[in-house]
Amino acid sequence: MPDGGMHFPALVLNADFRPLSYFPLSVWAWQDAVKAVFLDRVSVLNEYETAVRSPSMSMRLPSVIALKEYIPAARRPAFTRFNVFLRDAFACQYCNDRLPTHDLTFDHVIPRSRGGRTTWENVVTACGSCNLVKGSRLPRECGMHPRQVPCQPTTWELQENGRAFPPNYLHESWRDYLYWDSELLDG
Repeated sequence: MPDGGMHFPALVLNADFRPLSYFPLSVWAWQDAVKAVFLDRVSVLNEYETAVRSPSMSMRLPSVIALKEYIPAARRPAFTRFNVFLRDAFACQYCNDRLPTHDLTFDHVIPRSRGGRTTWENVVTACGSCNLVKGSRLPRECGMHPRQVPCQPTTWELQENGRAFPPNYLHESWRDYLYWDSELLDG
């Protein structure tokens, strides 16, 4: 039996053969992919050399699968901390430092103490230092203006931003289904 599941992940494509998401990349553990094949919910487009066996059959593990039923993308992405970071490309909107998620926070451009709301149009990604310096002041009061005017992104815009962050693991068989500017590395 294959080890774990992360060693043989299956890239999951929508029925239109596009990834369900780029960031995080839509992948399933091999066990889930095999189950979906047997339930006839997916088509296998590519396989690993490794197989799973039972007393009555053998099956190569799927490396790329496509859903048989199309799942439409949400028209409006959810307002979450992660999606704000993704919209802003994980970069502080004041100093432009690109940081890991755990080093980022979000800042209310118009502070809540001054009537600002927690909305796409008023929240930006900030590093802890810039957030502390800005405090509860307005941008004009402290000379700190976001690099981009915050707005609600479309699902497509978030997907495009996610393409700038390829994951660590990319199997060669996924090359024809993913479109990153950087070259895919062998897994």
